[in-house]
Amino acid sequence: MREAGRRLVLTNGCFDLLHVGHVRYLEAARRLGDALAVGLNDDASVRRLKGDGRPLNSQDDRAELLAALASVDFVTIFPQDTAVELVDLVQPSIYVKGGDYPADPADPGFPPEGKIVHCYGGSVKILPYVPGHSTSELIQKMGTRRS
Repeated sequence: MREAGRRLVLTNGCFDLLHVGHVRYLEAARRLGDALAVGLNDDASVRRLKGDGRPLNSQDDRAELLAALASVDFVTIFPQDTAVELVDLVQPSIYVKGGDYPADPADPGFPPEGKIVHCYGGSVKILPYVPGHSTSELIQKMGTRRS
């Protein structure tokens, strides 16, 4: 893609319970470049990051759902808690994270992957968070509803 002058966009996450916030985020990320790759946390890393009871869906099911979206061109599963190694390996033109991360590289909450992207001359984009659409909120709603 680089040789052809095309821009690869990379994002990553757990994508445990796919919802409209994810879909809007992935569509916006895809519009930034020529192809979108999604790094997906494996089941063990989701458990470490989100706690017992997660993930709700297996890594294979999550990967299949993501790959079925028109906005997603590639999906890969990675075992680390962060995508630092994946970003270093892939070196996308644009690395994207959601609005729950600060856009300022000097902020301690800036994605650790972003520092690697800046080292090789890529760009980091923080997309706006879609309020009211999170997996945690959906899980909480499900827990309060009776069948």
